[in-house]
Amino acid sequence: MSALSPLVVIAAGGTGGHMFPAQALAEVLLARGWRVKLTTDPRGARYAGGFPQAVDIEVLTSGTFARGGLKAKLSVPFKIAGGVLSAMRKFRRDRPNVVIGFGGYPAIPSVAAATLMKLPRMIHEQNGVLGRVNSIFAPKVAQVACGVWPTQLPDGAVGVHVGNPVRGAVLERAGAPYIAPGDYPMEILVLGGSQGARITSDVVPAAITALPEHLKRNIRISQQAREEDVARVEQHYADHGISAEIKTFFDDVPSRMSEAQLVIARSGASTVADVSVIGRPSILIPFAAATGDHQTANARGLVDAGAAIMIPESQLTVETLAAQIALVLDNSAGANEMSLAALSVGKPDAANELAALVEALANL
Repeated sequence: MSALSPLVVIAAGGTGGHMFPAQALAEVLLARGWRVKLTTDPRGARYAGGFPQAVDIEVLTSGTFARGGLKAKLSVPFKIAGGVLSAMRKFRRDRPNVVIGFGGYPAIPSVAAATLMKLPRMIHEQNGVLGRVNSIFAPKVAQVACGVWPTQLPDGAVGVHVGNPVRGAVLERAGAPYIAPGDYPMEILVLGGSQGARITSDVVPAAITALPEHLKRNIRISQQAREEDVARVEQHYADHGISAEIKTFFDDVPSRMSEAQLVIARSGASTVADVSVIGRPSILIPFAAATGDHQTANARGLVDAGAAIMIPESQLTVETLAAQIALVLDNSAGANEMSLAALSVGKPDAANELAALVEALANL
């Protein structure tokens, strides 16, 4: 690609919630003839394997006060300052047409450098409540592209609802025909978020085995679990004769989701976006410790549309979850309505809408 092609710098953190929509935007802008650079920190670079090869990945130092002891916290301002100075040097050599931050502390250096250099800049917020980093920059950028609407914004910030961009692998399954539950093999996909979820490993297997026999005999499970939980979850299902595949990470989530009769998951922004674009009934368990309770805000659209059942962590028991699973799997027509309702709130064109904002900001 020519050095004369416009350049976007995408600044993103090291979790799927930040990286998946960033990857989706990269895919679209590359197809439109842009050069794309991803800036992240060493941790984020480990999550960047899904980005197209044409994306240049640059590692900048950053830091957070949320982790480590006193010594680590004292070093944070110096790490961030070093990252900002490094970003400014890179931007002087190869000036970006637009810098867009996707949140997370690894996004700080590039967005701060763009602010100091008065470069065209914007941010994308995946959740219904701004993350800490995005809340700092929201009044200092041209606009905040919002994945969930409404999103609470500080004074001086301009919000635009674009939805959460989903990767090409998800778009390939957009609106995939839904096979409603019945007296035949049924797939349940259980996702615990990018960090895994101890609570789903504790409650879901017991809830599945508490189901009535006519449902239990037909169920097949794909479940994400933390490494330390995999063996015990596998053993539980094996002891009860239930077919299950347990992994710390599935690299084919879109395919598994499209084949599922039901998804049980945290309500992270990317998961909610995938569920709504593919169109599947879901039981959502918001992460109670999420900043500003943003996972509850993320789930609201699907719940209000009648596409999802939300169970707060404080109310999650084996009996409650088993009852809700049975409610979906024992009602073929209702499950089909839930899948259609999910599609009604999906925004499969979010990546294109975000790319259009980037191009408008660059005056292209």
